[in-house]
Order: sequence, then structure tokens, then C-alpha cells
Amino acid sequence: MKLIVQIPCYNEEKTLPTVVADIPKHIPGVDSVEILVVDDGSTDMTYEVAERCGVNHIVRNRQNRGLASSFRTGLDTALRLGADIIVNTDGDNQYPGGRIPALIEPILTGKADIVIGDRRAGGYQGFGWPKRCLQRIGSAVVARLSGLEVPDAVSGFRAFSREAAINTNIVSSFSYTIETLIQAGRKRYAIVSVPITINPTTRSSRLFRSIPEFIARSVSTMLRIYAMYQPLRAYSYFGMFLMFLGSIPVVRFLIYYFAGQGAGKIQSLIIGAILILLGGLSVMIGLIADLISFNRQLSEMTLERVRRIELKLGAAEGVDKDDDASP
Repeated sequence: MKLIVQIPCYNEEKTLPTVVADIPKHIPGVDSVEILVVDDGSTDMTYEVAERCGVNHIVRNRQNRGLASSFRTGLDTALRLGADIIVNTDGDNQYPGGRIPALIEPILTGKADIVIGDRRAGGYQGFGWPKRCLQRIGSAVVARLSGLEVPDAVSGFRAFSREAAINTNIVSSFSYTIETLIQAGRKRYAIVSVPITINPTTRSSRLFRSIPEFIARSVSTMLRIYAMYQPLRAYSYFGMFLMFLGSIPVVRFLIYYFAGQGAGKIQSLIIGAILILLGGLSVMIGLIADLISFNRQLSEMTLERVRRIELKLGAAEGVDKDDDASP
């Protein structure tokens, strides 16, 4: 049983040694623990520091590609290296490495495919009240969209079984956390949350510059991924909303019309009819998108088979310590 801990990094030369030192070298039920650093185009000494720390594997992007891309690269590389369990943690030392044994325990015992480290951020006083409120609301929305009860949906401290990792496909350019959960809910994976503590903050987030930007990008990601996996439902909801809005001016016109005062209210009828037609068109688009989604599912099944073939052929031999291309 091989465990690989992947650490996506961007300019983490100061905190990376602490993160690496905190990762347990021996864990009951695991034969070997290896560390993989994904250097996402750092402009500081992150790559050199990773080498000095003696990590087992380093993948280097010569340009910054973003967190989602680095996570995807790490996942693919860990699979090539023969990982049975993959743990993702951050390079800023937010998550405690000492909780890795507890994080992977549900996978070792066969109780879970994916395990999320629950920071209990909704009640964590180290976060400001706006962030705590957003965490509660965001997790509730993701739970609704994914059909999963996950109290900390945006936690990056998580573990994947090999099977779950093979079937995880990241298309978002912002963050992988929400997308992986919506995918997991769609594919009926067993998800477990494990409570963790949080290390003191070392820097502000580089994923977003402000809370409004984080909200906008998160909502955009959720809508896009939900529409991808539930197109008929997404477009039908939108279509019914438009139909409801359109019915209001139509009813207004009818009331005035039967009262003998409809002569000057024709605009309401036109606006209502346009909204109702747009609503019906949205439902039709949903039907077409739903049919297209079956082709996407077939593509995912094909990709899964291709990955399995590559892994059986020993693709790990092609992984270098300095790799400019995503594996």
C-alpha cells in the first residue's frame, strides 16, 4: 500500500520545509509514504528548497498555471507513480500533517472513496465572521448541488483512493475543491469528513484577491459544473423561472382585458409572451444538453479506460523531476 502526499506550491520557499517535516514517514497500514511537490512556476526558491528537503518527486511547471491545474497534474503523476492513496495538502502549512493517518483511515478500512478534512471553519474564530458565514452558506449550496453532506466543501486537505483518483476529471481553471465534490456526488462515491485543526495563518490567500471575487468565481464554477452534470435540471429550473416571470404580465393583461381596459396593456402581453417563449426554449436546450451529457459520460468512460491502460503499461517510468508538461 503506497501513500503519496502531493503538495501544490507557488512561491512557498518559507513554509515548505515545515510542511514536509510535518508529514509522517511511517503510518500503520501503509507500506511506504512518498512526497510529491508540484512547483507551479514559482519565482522564488521553492524548487531548490523541495530538493533540499529530500522530497521523493518534483514536477515543475515553468509557468504558473493555477491551483486546479497543479492539482490535476499532481493527481495524474501520483497515479503514474503507483499510489494507492493520494493525499492533497497545501504548501502554506495551513493543514496539520499529523492528521494524515486519521484522514486516510476511512479509505484503509474501506469506508470511503474520498475523505475531506473538516476545519470546522463555520465556527473557527481564527476566521472573520464574513468568511465563517460564507463557509457555511457555500458548503450548504455545494451539499445541495452534489447531494453530499460535506461541512467544509472548500477544504483542500483531502484524501483519494486510487479508484476515485482515476475517475476524477478536473476541467475548472479556478479551484478543484467544488468540482471534485459535485463529480463525486454524481458518481455516487462514499465521502467522509474528518475533523482537523488549522495551523496559524502564514499569508493571505493567493487564490483570490477579495471576498467578492471569491464569491463570483465560486458561484461561476458551481453553476458551470452543475450544468455540466445536471443540464436538464439546471436549464429546466431557469426555464420555469422565466415562464413564471412571463406569466405575471400576461395575467395582468388578462385582468385588464376582461375588465374592458386591455387596449393600452398590449405591452404586458408581448413582454410576457417573450419571457414564456424564452423559458420554453431554455427547457428545450436542457433536453439537448442532457443528450449531449451522455456523450460526455461515454468520453469519461473512455478516458478512464485509457488511464488504466497507461498505468498498466508502466507510465511511471516517464516521470521526471523537472516536467514542463502536465503528465
